[in-house]
Order: sequence, then structure tokens, then C-alpha cells
Amino acid sequence: MAYVYDFAQGTKEQKDLLGGKGANLAEMTRLGLPVPPGFTISTDACRAFLAEGAEPAGLEEEVDAHLRALEDRMGRRLGDPADPLLVSVRSGAKFSMPG
Repeated sequence: MAYVYDFAQGTKEQKDLLGGKGANLAEMTRLGLPVPPGFTISTDACRAFLAEGAEPAGLEEEVDAHLRALEDRMGRRLGDPADPLLVSVRSGAKFSMPG
């Protein structure tokens, strides 16, 4: 089971899997709109964590692989003091909540 999805892998119909923000970013990428490259950690990862009480097996490796691919694509490295890869981390949910 995959827990991490590149923006190019999803669609707006996958809100249950990718959350609202993740599904919308995937859809905008699919439509060719200008979206920075990135990835989404799925709601399956959250469900597995809640069920197991620990990070699901393989999640860290998937995140690392997607991060390395992002570094390669951008030509920058996370933590590089001279030219760091800058990232944005957002949480999301299947449903939009006020506030």
C-alpha cells in the first residue's frame, strides 16, 4: 500500500485519500496549472497511525524517496546552508472546517 502520492498522481475525486488540499493540488497539477512540485501523505497513513499507534511500516522510506525526487527536480537539498530547498507543509482534511 502506498502512503505518499506525488501531486501528478491524484485527482480532485480523491479527497478521501488525499484530503481536500492534496486532491485540489493534484487536480490543478493534472490541469497544467502552475503548481510547485510536491507530494501528499495520504489519509491512509493517518488511519494506519491511529490504528497501530505508530508510524506505519514503509512511510518514512516513501517520504524520503519523494523528498529526494523533489530535491533532484529542484536542484536543491533540504538543509543545504548555501542553497536550501524550501518547502511548505500543510495539514488538510477530507472536509473543510471553519476557523
